[in-house]
Amino acid sequence: MANLILRDLVKTYDKTEVLHSINLEVEDGEFVVFVGPSGCGKSTTLRMIAGLEEITSGVIEIDGRVVNNLEPKDRDIAMVFQNYAIYPHMSVRKNIGFGLRSSNAPKPEKEKRIEEVATLLGMNDLLDRKPSQLSGGQRQRVAIGRAMVRDPAVFLFDEPLSNLDAQLRTQMRLEIKKLHQRVGSTIVFVTHDQVEAMTMADRIVIMKDGHIQQVGTPAEVYHAPANIFVATFIGAPAMNMIPGRVNGGGAVTLATGGTVQLGGALPEGRDIIIGIRPEDLLPGETPGVLRGEVNVREPLGHETLIYVGTSEGDVIAKADGRTPPEIGEVVSLGAHPDNIHVFDAATGEALA
Repeated sequence: MANLILRDLVKTYDKTEVLHSINLEVEDGEFVVFVGPSGCGKSTTLRMIAGLEEITSGVIEIDGRVVNNLEPKDRDIAMVFQNYAIYPHMSVRKNIGFGLRSSNAPKPEKEKRIEEVATLLGMNDLLDRKPSQLSGGQRQRVAIGRAMVRDPAVFLFDEPLSNLDAQLRTQMRLEIKKLHQRVGSTIVFVTHDQVEAMTMADRIVIMKDGHIQQVGTPAEVYHAPANIFVATFIGAPAMNMIPGRVNGGGAVTLATGGTVQLGGALPEGRDIIIGIRPEDLLPGETPGVLRGEVNVREPLGHETLIYVGTSEGDVIAKADGRTPPEIGEVVSLGAHPDNIHVFDAATGEALA
């Protein structure tokens, strides 16, 4: 295990800068997940850490050692790719053991290490099978085992679950999380799936257009988003965004009609956007935020999501699953002031 430091990391293709001064410190034994839309730079960052992509400028340190000019095999990292990249003609035992091919350890010691890894992954009974005899989740475990057998300082995962179906993805998320809790390895995990990020990470790094938007625990990025992008990217359904203007005494007049009393030190006349997550916007809740007609209902069993029409488009609220409002019914929606987020309309940055 080791810590990982990225300092002013920049990547340029021709004259186009795609990564802009990335700074991050991953603690020893920490599970950090990079998440963001396609093209945001998360996989490029991971490949630079691995040594598979050249660094334009900046510094990468692993366990206190600058690795900028080291080959991937000399960085003491192991990478698990999106496609399993396991050898179909080899048994599970040989695939896992392939990670030790460059080791000078005696054969009995290598066999012992393979058995230890197989035990951790629950694959002792599968060691003599070929990949064609395994499920997708089992093949992914083989790829993880091949990385684990080397006992690297840092594990790098590049969207390893994206090729699995929904049920297997859920299962593998739990297995990787349990594995991290047992082994305590330093892990950097890349995904475009915010659910994977929220359920697995100690800290999440949210990226957009080659910039880090926010770094924080799952609770921090969900409950205290740094800007509108983070607020709408994390959470499903996305946070409702409603334009407004600050009046005297901290009252905010909304573009959808109605007034919200926020208080604080917001300057009068400032254009803002208030954000409210659907689970915090409830029919009949006081103080009221807006009124509108129910256009669509999405029953989820224990609750029902309702889409309420306003002059700014639909907002999404949560209603009781047993007695939700009817389609066409006019409802009043409210939210507790503590659950209302405030963003600057011009910059998109969160305001206190």
